[in-house]
Amino acid sequence: MKKIILYSFIALSTLQVSAQKKLYSTKTGTAFFDAGTGVENISGTNKATLSVFDAVSGQIQFSIMVKGFEFWSQLMQDHFNENYMESDKFPKSTFTGKITNLDKINFSKDGTYPAEVKGSLEIHGVKKDVVAKGTMKVSGETVTTTSEFVVVLEDYNILIPGVVKDKLAKDARIKINCNYSLIKQ
Repeated sequence: MKKIILYSFIALSTLQVSAQKKLYSTKTGTAFFDAGTGVENISGTNKATLSVFDAVSGQIQFSIMVKGFEFWSQLMQDHFNENYMESDKFPKSTFTGKITNLDKINFSKDGTYPAEVKGSLEIHGVKKDVVAKGTMKVSGETVTTTSEFVVVLEDYNILIPGVVKDKLAKDARIKINCNYSLIKQ
């Protein structure tokens, strides 16, 4: 719990200060990935994704503890953490960026709006620029977001041993779902 509060504080404190702030946050976002090839189900879910965004500046951040991913098989989870993600060495993945079409999203009016973010995604100690599209559903003081994108494992120095090359895809489909609440200031 202390780690969650610490990471939330770090995420909030690293947002650039704007004249006005309208901050939304979540500690219970869901990150899902699928790297299976159809031969085997290789997927994991993390339900403790931390995220914060500023509806005035468009700045957005995510932090995901790698060991928080759960799998249908404990052995698969162990291999994920020890052999592929090396989660003791690289304990978290992060995204820091900006909502690029902020002018198209009305946080004062309920509705569903297309959204696009651009920023730096860090996985396995490697940072890459990414662009991802999704939706933001505004409902009162809550915002629900969804996004789906693909990452190439080799781009993040995640190597696939020849023994499992038929079971593990060269890229992973990532889905992010978050239910944000307005931070009362």
